[in-house]
Amino acid sequence: MTDVVVVKILREALMVTVVVSAPVLGIGMIVGLVISIFQTTTSIQEQTLTFVPKIIAIFIAVVVFASWMIHTLVTYTKNVFGMVSKIGAG
Repeated sequence: MTDVVVVKILREALMVTVVVSAPVLGIGMIVGLVISIFQTTTSIQEQTLTFVPKIIAIFIAVVVFASWMIHTLVTYTKNVFGMVSKIGAG
């Protein structure tokens, strides 16, 4: 296994990680921003107010995007195992 193959596998692993986590992190960030704007406009400075809406939003995002995330991870895993079998055979 050459260093080019290892770098390719690591780059793909990082990209899959970013792509899979982006929807959940994006929704958490949007909900946090909305709650922060709400807190600013109403002058409520409670630090714990953001946790429950964020947790609920992230849970819903995971439920909604779970099949897509699993499909993406399974496809990547199949590609990595395919590379391993090609390297082992060659």
